[in-house]
This record gives sequence, C-alpha cells and structure tokens, in this order.
Amino acid sequence: MASPSAETQNQIVQMTQFILNEAKDRAEEITSKALQEFSIEKLKVVNQTKEKICQEYAKKVKQIDTQQAIARSTAINKSRLEKIRGRQTILGKISDEAKDGLLKAMQTDDTQKAFITKLIVQGLLMLLEDTVQIRCRACDDSLVEACLESAASEYSQLIQKETGSTKTVKLSLDTEVKLPPAPSGQPGPSCMGGVVLVCFNGKITIDNTIDSRLALVLEQAKPKIRKLLFTN
Repeated sequence: MASPSAETQNQIVQMTQFILNEAKDRAEEITSKALQEFSIEKLKVVNQTKEKICQEYAKKVKQIDTQQAIARSTAINKSRLEKIRGRQTILGKISDEAKDGLLKAMQTDDTQKAFITKLIVQGLLMLLEDTVQIRCRACDDSLVEACLESAASEYSQLIQKETGSTKTVKLSLDTEVKLPPAPSGQPGPSCMGGVVLVCFNGKITIDNTIDSRLALVLEQAKPKIRKLLFTN
C-alpha cells in the first residue's frame, strides 16, 4: 500500500495529465475552428477578388468594344465622307465641262439669238401673261432686245397652233434690274447668260438662265450619272 504522500503525488500527476489532455483537446478544437474560419474567410476573399476581377475585366472588355465600335463608326463615316467628296468633285467636273460645252456651242450671234429666243418662249408659255419684262446681263442687252419681237411672234404662233386661240404678249427689256455678270473666277455672284421673265412688278418670275437650266438638268440626271459612274 502506497504512502499518503505517494498517493497524493500520483493524484496530482493524474490531475495534471487530465488538465494537459483537456488543454490539448481544447487547443486542437480552437486550432481546427480557426483553420475552418480562415478557410471560410479565405474563400470569401478569393470569391470577392474573383468577382472584382471579373467585373473589371467585363468593364474593360466593354470599353474596348465601345472604342472599337467608335473607331469602326468613325472609319465608316470618314470613308462615306471621302466617297461623297469624291462624287461631288466628279459631279463638279461634269458641271464645269457642261458649262464649257455650252459656252463653246454659243459662239456665234445666230446661235445665241436662237437660244435666247427659245428661253423666252418657254418662259412665256409658263406664264401666259399679256405683259412680261425680260431681265438679262448688262452685256446681253442688245442681244436680248433683238430677240423680243421673234420670241413674241413664236409664242403667238404656238398658242394658235396648240389651242386655236389668238394670244399676244408685250415684251420689254428690264433696264433697271440686271443679272450678275459672266463668271470671272472671282468671288461673288455670276451668270453664264440666259434670261429671267418677270410680271406683276416682280411678284412672279421664271428663271430661265443658263445656270438654273443647267443646275436643273444636272439634278435630274444625277441618278443616271451615279448609276453610270459609281458602282457603290
């Protein structure tokens, strides 16, 4: 039988061992829980970081897509503008060539008189008025005045032929209002020739200048010109 001191000493050792085991178990439990919480926090941080990276990536992708869309749109618009400018340049050259052709075709007095007479008659048929003034460039006064009688006669003959009615017109040259001078290459209004018919004190006008007639013809011919010259 052990002595009391030895028994006490044994109990102390057992108690100490129990406490150490409890402490060890508790420490392992705390460590396990800490590791679990660490894993959860780590996973949360990783997921948040992933989400943030994905959002930033999606944002950058969207920015790149937007930039590319803007670049494409800018390039397309630039191409269209260049194409429009190119077409306008070609149409301008056609207009200039047509103007040069008209001017060359009207070198003689007889050609000019016949042309001016036709312009006046066409305007008279649109107005169907009894009194009409004719406006022209100052340099064309004598030419236009020489056409008034024949234009009035041709107009009456056409009315008689088409309707059987007798209709005359009194034509006069407008000496106060003049059309702009011939093109000189300088800035400012210009006129290639032709006439403007006026009645009712200028309230009604018919623009039969070469410029307006050529502009009208070119405008009407644009679809055909585009079809012939431009494939796109």
